[in-house]
Amino acid sequence: MPLDRAVLAVTPPGAGVGGRGAVSVLRALGLGDLLTAVPALRALAEALPRRRLILATPASLAPLVALMGPVARRIELVDARGLDDVPAGLRGVRTGVNLHGSGPESHRLLVAAGVRRLTAFRHASVPESAEGPEWHAGEHEVERWCRLLGAAGIDADPRRLHLEPPGAAAGHPLRGVTVVHPGATRAARRWPAERFAAVARAERAAGRHVVVTGGPEEALLARRVAAVAGLPDSAVLAGRTDVGAMAALVAAAGRVVCGDTGVAHLATALGTPSVLVFGPTSPRAWGPPAALRDRHRVVWAGRTGDPHGRTPHEGLLRIASERVIEELAGLG
Repeated sequence: MPLDRAVLAVTPPGAGVGGRGAVSVLRALGLGDLLTAVPALRALAEALPRRRLILATPASLAPLVALMGPVARRIELVDARGLDDVPAGLRGVRTGVNLHGSGPESHRLLVAAGVRRLTAFRHASVPESAEGPEWHAGEHEVERWCRLLGAAGIDADPRRLHLEPPGAAAGHPLRGVTVVHPGATRAARRWPAERFAAVARAERAAGRHVVVTGGPEEALLARRVAAVAGLPDSAVLAGRTDVGAMAALVAAAGRVVCGDTGVAHLATALGTPSVLVFGPTSPRAWGPPAALRDRHRVVWAGRTGDPHGRTPHEGLLRIASERVIEELAGLG
């Protein structure tokens, strides 16, 4: 059933996890996925001030939730990665909001946890979702979750993507740096390393300090980009920054260059100018809002395809490094 805002708001504060005072929220995905749900999470916390919100998401993302402002104090995290098991912290919670996907797997996980009042997109194989709205393929990910809450009677503004800059950003030693982030979780979304290197060279030639970032598994890629760009080993930060440190770096940076990754969403949320190389997924589904395109430039060949492919999508290969360099120059 959809959330009944009037009924939920009268629940006494401090109710236990298994009581009527708790609302479980599922978003057991990655960094960028969490950031696209920030407007919905913010609206949910504000609309239900007397309810405990238990967010099932990877524990490593806790530093980002803390940057959501005052509502962060209302959100309790339960470590959840994927849909294989019901997180222990969700068991017995009777009210659930599925911000994870279209179902049925994510719907069923919440039902298995004990949810009897489910706000989710309608799926024929999950009766508890029967009163939810229809899933729209191709809808922008931010607007999708705001629409779900809207159908439940809670207004959610998709423009409220912002995070507060981490305290460490103010005096950051790399303030003003250009962050080049060449990695992506899937090969289909990885623009060639040599083109990232060409962009890094151009930024350095323009007198900017450049660093290359990535996760531990992307250290080799980052070193390759740095080597081709002629950057020193000290410029490679891949594998040396956790989520909190990465947020501080992006907040302190002068600009960010990356593909369709979590770091792109981080730059948008923190207001750091960025140039984002998209493909094979359309920026109309995962890119920054159109109203922010003066600060967050998108380069896309207009071609879509399988985002889980094992080789770079042909649309990405149509994007020359010169095009990205031009967009960076336009940032001022």
